[in-house]
Amino acid sequence: MKQKDFGIQYISKNNGVFALDINIKRDSSGRITSGLVLGNTLQQNMASILIAEPGDLKNQLSVGVGIRSALLDEDLLQYRHLIKSQFAKDGLVVKHLDLYNLTKFSIDAEYE
Repeated sequence: MKQKDFGIQYISKNNGVFALDINIKRDSSGRITSGLVLGNTLQQNMASILIAEPGDLKNQLSVGVGIRSALLDEDLLQYRHLIKSQFAKDGLVVKHLDLYNLTKFSIDAEYE
C-alpha cells in the first residue's frame, strides 16, 4: 500500500505561498546527489485540502474545502461535514474536529 503521508516537503514563504523545500547536496565533483527534502506530509496534505477550492486540483477536481469561503459564512456546521468528506476522499480519517470558531480550530486526522 502506498504511504500517503511521506513525500516532498513544502516550505511556507512569508506571503503565504508554498514552495518546494530544496536543499541541494553536491558530491566532490560538483554533481548534485540530492535536492528535494522528503519527510512527513500529513499536515501539509491536510492544509492543501483545506485551502483548495473544488476545481483547484487538476487531477482531482472534486477535492477541496475552500476554507477561505468560511470566513464570510456564519454556519460552520456545513464546513465540518465538508472537511470530513473531503479528507475521506484522500483516505484521511478525522479523529477529532473542533471548528466552532475560525480564529482557533483544530483537526486531528490520520491516513487509513
